[in-house]
Amino acid sequence: MRMVIAGGHGQIALRLERLLAARGDEAVGLIRNPDQAADLRDAGAEPAVCDLESASVDEVAELLRGADVAVFAAGAGPGSTAERKDTVDRDAAILLAKAAEQAGVRRFLVVSSMGADASHEGDGVFDIYLRAKGAADDAVRARTTLDWTILRPGSLTDDEGTGQVRLEPSTGRGSVPRQDVAAVLAELAQAPDTAGLTLELIGGDTPVAVAVRNAGTA
Repeated sequence: MRMVIAGGHGQIALRLERLLAARGDEAVGLIRNPDQAADLRDAGAEPAVCDLESASVDEVAELLRGADVAVFAAGAGPGSTAERKDTVDRDAAILLAKAAEQAGVRRFLVVSSMGADASHEGDGVFDIYLRAKGAADDAVRARTTLDWTILRPGSLTDDEGTGQVRLEPSTGRGSVPRQDVAAVLAELAQAPDTAGLTLELIGGDTPVAVAVRNAGTA
């Protein structure tokens, strides 16, 4: 399996790339900064320099050609401006979805956020972030040629992964290690039954593979 990951140097993405490499899959990480390429190679991934805030659909589609799965795991980051919540968390996700369609990559995974809602109220930067993520999710859901799954983790931690999670349409608030988010993404990539689902993710007591399987058959 070949997976292209937008936000390839992110904390979840690097963990995902290591998991994919360990099981013999190919990972390509899209990065803005070429100085990050060595970190991706160390994780077993192929780096591809691409700025999703300025790239065209055609340019991104070319990088996606031949992939089995596309993953949007990019983010403007907690210290970014309100404007970049829109240009990265919203617009870049939509750009990747359009490019996946053009490249014929049907399987499309999104790392969203619990509480993401295009109609979320509030003027704070985090409120703008939730609106941007919600708008991106809505745009992906509208693309009927994609077999999309939207993953909405709870509060992210750097704790060691437990391999056990709760993955449901609605879980309630909670936290989850980034390592377990990466493990869920790796499983979702191979779980076509989860296409068309928006799933929340927190720590739990169900093994990742079982949780993903159960989500697809619920």
